[in-house]
Amino acid sequence: MPQPLPRIAVLASGRGSNLQAVIDAIAAGTLAGQIVGVYSDKPGAVALQRVPEALRWSAEAKRFPSREAFDAELADAVAASRPDWVLCAGYLRILGDAFVERFRGRTINIHPSLLPKFRGLRTHARAIEEGEQEHGASVHFVIPELDAGAVIAQAVVPIHTGDTADLLAERVLSVEHPLLLAVMRLATLGRLAEHGATVSLDGHPLFTPLRLDFAGRLTDPGNGSAV
Repeated sequence: MPQPLPRIAVLASGRGSNLQAVIDAIAAGTLAGQIVGVYSDKPGAVALQRVPEALRWSAEAKRFPSREAFDAELADAVAASRPDWVLCAGYLRILGDAFVERFRGRTINIHPSLLPKFRGLRTHARAIEEGEQEHGASVHFVIPELDAGAVIAQAVVPIHTGDTADLLAERVLSVEHPLLLAVMRLATLGRLAEHGATVSLDGHPLFTPLRLDFAGRLTDPGNGSAV
């Protein structure tokens, strides 16, 4: 009997380019998984249009009496899809503690900076303002503290003289998709786990985040080997 495909629920607030990368990888057979729902705090989000209507859920947070009430309904909707993994792909609303704890250890976020640098918003502009020489993207486990969960992997891009935030954003986006897909492959194969502030790969702790190389492979900086 073939094993059921890992179930992936996706949270998104915008256009859903990372979601589309996941959809395309599944269709191409390079990622073993199935999208079981796309959830948004923006009913007009383009990301919702990337999946069949039966897989869409959205609600305007401002219509709820409290942040906790919105998160509780979102969490119930996500739980109903029985996800193995919850992927935050451009989800711009901070998840409350109760949501995070409900899906702890299986919620992953992609963030446009080399964490722990530049948590939050305006990461590209802040990197340029701070005189950084390199920038990039990180995929990390989600914890209640914003962008502070254990980092699984990172992709690095240079910052060039004369860069604007928009130019740098385009450069980072070019590595976001392969980085996310490489991490999701590890996740859906059951190779990743969260242990507090530490990531484990194949049961062994990672002391530094994995790095995406020029061939789109993840490598362990500790020994230089591909994973």
